[in-house]
Amino acid sequence: MTVNRRAAMGGLLASAAASAWTPPSAYALGLPKDKIKRIRYYKTPTDAAGRPNVHQPTFNQSTNIVVIETAGGLTGIGEGGDPSTMEQCAGMLIGEDPFRAEHLWQTMYRGYFYPAGREKTHSLGALDVALWDMKGKALGVPVWQLLGGKSRDYVECYATSYPTPPGGTLEDAARACIAEGFRAYRTGTAGGRVFDRFDAVRQTIEDCTLIRKGAGKDGAWAIDFHGTLDPEDAVTLATALEPLRPYFCEDLVRGENIEVYRSLRPRLRVPIAVGEIYGAKWDVNMLLENQLIDFARCTVPNVGGITEYMKICAIAETHYCGMIPHFTGPIGETALVHCLTATSIVALMEMTSAGRKPWPYLPQAYDFHDGKLWPNERPGLGITLDTSKLQLIGDWNEHYAPIPINKRPDGSYTNW
Repeated sequence: MTVNRRAAMGGLLASAAASAWTPPSAYALGLPKDKIKRIRYYKTPTDAAGRPNVHQPTFNQSTNIVVIETAGGLTGIGEGGDPSTMEQCAGMLIGEDPFRAEHLWQTMYRGYFYPAGREKTHSLGALDVALWDMKGKALGVPVWQLLGGKSRDYVECYATSYPTPPGGTLEDAARACIAEGFRAYRTGTAGGRVFDRFDAVRQTIEDCTLIRKGAGKDGAWAIDFHGTLDPEDAVTLATALEPLRPYFCEDLVRGENIEVYRSLRPRLRVPIAVGEIYGAKWDVNMLLENQLIDFARCTVPNVGGITEYMKICAIAETHYCGMIPHFTGPIGETALVHCLTATSIVALMEMTSAGRKPWPYLPQAYDFHDGKLWPNERPGLGITLDTSKLQLIGDWNEHYAPIPINKRPDGSYTNW
């Protein structure tokens, strides 16, 4: 009887507390009322020969840096894009509330006649990353805390372009890579500028046999086909590699027609990874919904930043697909650590040989050691930027929206 009375009293107290509680506004959490005042865009350093930074040889690996400033003195830092698409996205943000990340994402993605293509999504993603960095700084917490809290202690990595010891072999390189703490050593298909498909398949099988021996266990190596092979050769190679148990086989064929995986998937038993060239969630959705791949290679900022990446993670988790994001640049890599720290989805991140060297304009970025990437407690993304080592290539402080921005009665964004 006493127990029942206590239970009843507890229920009454809980009911009273619930009726007295009202949800706080976002600003009650400590976020100030603020507006975006200025957006600056920087080019990162060139090498000694004057060529672009070695980390951005192609567009999808742009390491250009964007800095968002608010009227209240807050700053956020992102990475990616190019000046023309950045200008379009930045103009729509001036004067806006910096803490409405989802609303601003919709505005930038849909605010011109055409929805953003992959190039523009890259710039949009850089700005989105900067907005999350700013929000974390404003609240004094790391971004992973805003995304749901810590779900893993570290993120496992695989190594790209891991150095072969002097006088050593691929077997020696794979052995050293695993000994350093990496989860897997990644290789690519053999072949040169004149690509003989038969020689390439034969040599790749020989190379991978050595690599598997050096790696020493199943799943301790992986391979990127780079889309160099036609479907029949890709099936031949993947089938030959199956007994060597790779962690994944990446980009088996070129990526324009994703429907090809409907015919490839039933013919293969190796884990398939696809997606480094994709943009927002619609690019990869069909592959995930039909369970045609095992790992999504989608990355930041390419997909549209942190806001969109977490949505792709949710779709992937629904279909038991893991995330193996592509390395784009140091700030993108840092953002990915926050994203994957906040989800328990199967995850493996790329670390390049160049990415293991110091970044002269980033005294602080990601925390990498023992072959792994580690979350930290620093506010925002936890990066420190030295703009004195950068070249200013864009500076915007006026609002520009080319078409009307329509809203539903509840205030949510809708197309014009």
